[in-house]
Amino acid sequence: MTDMPATMRAVVLKGHGGMDMLEYRDDWPTPQPATGEVLVKVHACGMNNTDINTRSGWYSRALSAATTGRGYSEVDEIDPTWGGAPLEFPRIQGADMVGVVVATGEGVEDGLVGRRVMADCWIRNWDDPEGMEGVGYFGSERDGGYADYSTIDARQVVPVESDWSSAELATLSCSYTTAENLLNRVGCKEGDRVLITGASGGVGSALIQLANRRGAQTIAMASESKHAAVAELKPAAILQRNPEDLRGAIREATGHDNVTVIADIVGGSFFPALIEVLERGGRYGTSGAIAGPLVDLDLRTLYLRDLTFHGCTITGLNVFPDLVGYVERNEIRPVLAATYPLEEFHAAQKAFIDKKQTGNIVVTMESSK
Repeated sequence: MTDMPATMRAVVLKGHGGMDMLEYRDDWPTPQPATGEVLVKVHACGMNNTDINTRSGWYSRALSAATTGRGYSEVDEIDPTWGGAPLEFPRIQGADMVGVVVATGEGVEDGLVGRRVMADCWIRNWDDPEGMEGVGYFGSERDGGYADYSTIDARQVVPVESDWSSAELATLSCSYTTAENLLNRVGCKEGDRVLITGASGGVGSALIQLANRRGAQTIAMASESKHAAVAELKPAAILQRNPEDLRGAIREATGHDNVTVIADIVGGSFFPALIEVLERGGRYGTSGAIAGPLVDLDLRTLYLRDLTFHGCTITGLNVFPDLVGYVERNEIRPVLAATYPLEEFHAAQKAFIDKKQTGNIVVTMESSK
């Protein structure tokens, strides 16, 4: 540890609000690994909706609007984060960390030093590793990867052997684990017809690839301006974002009147139309609500048609190692929309919020100077 700099660059979240709450610093103290932890020299860190929603306070039940990235005056101080609890500030966000282990704390084997690793987003309760209580999120309940260095529990990193660049690997942790977890929960399998909302985003593009990998027929919904980019992921069909006649569009694209699975990361006012095209006994999974968290649901539709609904957030222990295996075997590919150096963090987050890109935006630790 003697050759580590005393200070480092970092983007520090000072409180809930607009992007003015994010401060770039070049004098932040370099962290030291505690017992059971490793110190990672960060190469890249992907951006995700949790960053924006946590910073803005959108998770608060006091809010019902779609995500915008702006600060909200209505945020309730008791539930402004994904876990429904207050956040400690200042905080370095960033869950999708990729880098090289440069030091270890007590109790960690030195074999990790010098290896490129990816961070699993979820901070487990290691007394009950499969349980959901007491679970935290990297970059939320503890400092994350928007910095030159970061510490993390050694059980939370996985070495990776791949020719993907670090920026490409940084597209994976949040988006792909979210997608794989959702598909696991709904039991997606060969022959399923899977309708995917928000298909041009990080999670949506991951859902296409991962459902295709299982042998499902994927039906992607996205803005027409993004159809060409989405087509490169090889969905069976691409629909408009909110078609006026969804059932007719599905019939024209697939020859079927309905779907067996809905993978929804959008929510909002189009939700009832989605549910109407689920077959009897169909499965709905959600891991986001960027178009609005409050939806209309007729409970008769739910119970009379024997539908199953799944909320999908915390992943099983197998999800992240499985994804690393897919990468190492080249069974999936990254969808990297753009990279930004750490100094241009505000520009990166604005681009993410504007959602003009297809795929993921990644912040790198390469200097722009």
